[in-house]
Amino acid sequence: MDTIFQNILNLLSYHADSPIIFSSGLFLVLFTAFSLFYYLLRNTFTPRILFVALFSYYFYYKSTGFYFLLLAFVTLSDYLIAKAIHRSRERNADDLDEGRTFRKAMLVLSLVLDLGLLGFYKYANFFGANLALIVGTNFQPYDIFLPVGISFFIFQSLSYTIDVYRGDLRTMDSLLDYVFYVSFFPQLVAGPIVRARVFAPQIRKPLLITNRMIAMGVYLIIIGLFKKAVISDYISLNFVDRVFDNPLRYTGVENLLALLGYAMQIYCDFSGYSDMAIGIALLLGFHFPTNFHAPFKAVSVADFWNRWHISLSTWIRDYVYIPLGGSRRGTARTCINLFFTMCLCGLWHGANWNFVAWGALFGLALAVHRVFSRVILKHDRHYQSRGWKRFFGVLSTFLFVLLSFIVFRNAQLQGSVDMLNQMFTKFHPEVFLQCITGYAWVFALIAFGFISHWMPDKWESRLVAYLSKCNLMVYVVMLTAVIFIICQVKTSDVQPFIYFQF
Repeated sequence: MDTIFQNILNLLSYHADSPIIFSSGLFLVLFTAFSLFYYLLRNTFTPRILFVALFSYYFYYKSTGFYFLLLAFVTLSDYLIAKAIHRSRERNADDLDEGRTFRKAMLVLSLVLDLGLLGFYKYANFFGANLALIVGTNFQPYDIFLPVGISFFIFQSLSYTIDVYRGDLRTMDSLLDYVFYVSFFPQLVAGPIVRARVFAPQIRKPLLITNRMIAMGVYLIIIGLFKKAVISDYISLNFVDRVFDNPLRYTGVENLLALLGYAMQIYCDFSGYSDMAIGIALLLGFHFPTNFHAPFKAVSVADFWNRWHISLSTWIRDYVYIPLGGSRRGTARTCINLFFTMCLCGLWHGANWNFVAWGALFGLALAVHRVFSRVILKHDRHYQSRGWKRFFGVLSTFLFVLLSFIVFRNAQLQGSVDMLNQMFTKFHPEVFLQCITGYAWVFALIAFGFISHWMPDKWESRLVAYLSKCNLMVYVVMLTAVIFIICQVKTSDVQPFIYFQF
């Protein structure tokens, strides 16, 4: 009995080499048990919110250990700062100037605390190494562990204090509600970044879960699991990683196919997580905004960022690009704002120059597109191309995004140079069929991913409508079938989500 108890305790404890993720068997077991208690508490408010908050903190503990204390610190500090800002505005409602300095000081405090923590854990070694390189000294990297999802929950909490400071949002009345909002486990470690103005009104509403919400939730969980555990993990481990790890061993055509595979891998990995997060939230009665909307259908680089990681792109637009002046100060300033904003977006993705270069590429592309579209062609922001113009727009955008992933995936410049060199000087198209047949399952999954990516949105709506007429047993059978498929193709180790490192 003691051995069984110790095994269970060991399973429920944090292990750095196996953080809990949505596609793991442990999470499915825990979520099943969680759901039973959740629905028993469905007619309550405070007990249900407290239960979910405690489970969310346990989920984060299983993801990153005792760094859940960091999550608690960010939550408590921003809640108190926002309260102080709100009280100052109420006390000085008749005098707009009085108290403004205090509110600015409180906002600066929130920025310093949140971005200071993010900077230390994520960028201390990066900036330290580069500073040492400039001054010509040796640098010994600090032993710093990067907490999973720190960028996501800090951005989410920071947006709350900024919105309260701007007067766009009232503070939450209860600390428990704010703890619930920041720590809600479906989106805690990899987004989407949910704004308080969207989430807060849902917290104290009576729990209402319709048949369509259940159908959509199950559908998104199944799709997300398949994207992550079948498509993304399989093509990465069996082909993509091999080529990127040693591009000189492969021909140019194999490098190009690996690049195509990586585009599908990272899309399925991240959108798969978002799908599961949104689906789980729906099963719990909460609505999250869409985070991906067929990004490879984008007709321009601007359209791409309206479709890819939407919660991040809109966050950066609202809290970085627009405060810098946005598009209000002329074309030249707009281009500078776009370039600077995208460099920061690249740096957000990781503490390495390849991410900054990736962001700079997009910043330059957005600036060029802005000038060409608005200044030269005189298009307004509502313009939509048709026919051949749209076809070439989609094709050119996809090729640019594809090439940008070379920089994104390769941490070292030499890796990107080697891949490009192979593609432009040692292409060898004659090995194309041999490569396709040799990795038949890999390319079958890549093809399936792109084909399903281009399916009309109305097909999904119809499928969800059919599912909403099914009973619980059908959902269980469908989930079991997907889990069975995953078990047939998965590796012995659970592969963490790519965006966990961001």
